Amino acid sequence: MDLIHNIDLNCDLGESPGNQSNPIDEALLHLISSANIACGFHAGDALRMEITVAAAKQRGVAIGAHPGFEDKENFGRIPMPISPREAYQLVLYQVGALSAFVKAADASLHHVKLHGALYNMVAQDRALSESIVQAILDFDPKLKLYALAGSVTVEIAQKNNLSVVQEGFADRRYNSDGTLVSRQHPDALITNTEEAVQQSIDMIKRKTIRTIDGSFNYCQIDTICLHGDGAHALEFAQQLRQQLLTENINICAPE
Repeated sequence: MDLIHNIDLNCDLGESPGNQSNPIDEALLHLISSANIACGFHAGDALRMEITVAAAKQRGVAIGAHPGFEDKENFGRIPMPISPREAYQLVLYQVGALSAFVKAADASLHHVKLHGALYNMVAQDRALSESIVQAILDFDPKLKLYALAGSVTVEIAQKNNLSVVQEGFADRRYNSDGTLVSRQHPDALITNTEEAVQQSIDMIKRKTIRTIDGSFNYCQIDTICLHGDGAHALEFAQQLRQQLLTENINICAPE
């Protein structure tokens, strides 16, 4: 019998504005174990934060802050010049905003995961990683940081005794150095469901990622990200969850 593996499924939520119904977010909360909730800068707003926090609490899903660049026009996916001090301030401000809604809901903030371009920039920049880790430690050293597996951010978090959850992506391709292929590249996204599911299983069971040049990298993956903004996001999440359970993989948030 196969060994039982544990994996967290996380998804970026709360990225629509206002208090209108968001059936995709609501459905995804039944399939995932942790939610990264937009903090109003790259997407979302105060109304959406309150609604999404309440929904995540109701479903027993771990709640995370999802700070990004203040750039709704580009959904926070375009790199912007930023100093380590500015990155510290940007993250601390947004984590504080979401934390207020978490406290008001009598819930608990579980983790922080950066969004988009900020996530990718920090993963490759030691000074930015140090500033992000310090912001989280200063806010609440018991929080977890979700970070790109094998990145400099993971190294710095571990060095500073901040709990770090190493993240893999079901639907993204990887460079040979372990970074994500830029979304500007035509092959950045995996659009074939079977391929994305297989990549996820390989990351969990075999601890490997196939890179865009055909080689394989070793990886320690604790959580897998599902993107909730694609045309077939819900369908893919359903298929991935079902296949993971079939493969004797238990879905749960990191403790």
